[in-house]
Amino acid sequence: MSNLHYLQKILIESPVGLVLPAITKLNLPNWWLAGGAVRNTVWRYLYPDDCNLVINDFDIAFFNLDGDRNEELFAKQKITQEFPSYEFDIKNQASFTRWRQGTHIFMSTEDAIAQWLHTATSVSVRLDSQGEWEFFTPYGLDDLFNGVIRATPGHIDNPDAEKKGVTFLQKCPHLKLAPK
Repeated sequence: MSNLHYLQKILIESPVGLVLPAITKLNLPNWWLAGGAVRNTVWRYLYPDDCNLVINDFDIAFFNLDGDRNEELFAKQKITQEFPSYEFDIKNQASFTRWRQGTHIFMSTEDAIAQWLHTATSVSVRLDSQGEWEFFTPYGLDDLFNGVIRATPGHIDNPDAEKKGVTFLQKCPHLKLAPK
């Protein structure tokens, strides 16, 4: 079984598999589900005995040059109505610099996700209009499946990436910090 098929199997059997079809119905342009929902689901699956990482929220990234904050809020309200016990963080990566000073201007959702703090956090999934699974893995899947916490190239010396990595280790001691 390839790593992508293995990832799909893990996600289908989790809340991610339940929520993905509903995200598709939001019709957000060039959307991906990434972040802790994917990463933590896999790490809890791999290390079930003492990994206390959970899905805090579903990070949904999309890209719409003409979009505004209302698009994000409407999508969040719509999906929260369907899944009131889950939290959703829906962000238009095209408008990120409007509310986060000093942030790089992104050219696409993929450009933004590739610049998230950690390689395992950048693993992304979505369903196409026919319900087929698609993956965006800018740094591959090795770090995710080997439990490696590695900063993405733009965050190697970022103290936030280091602090978050330590937090992951505290909650899931089988993980490993990658050397700088």
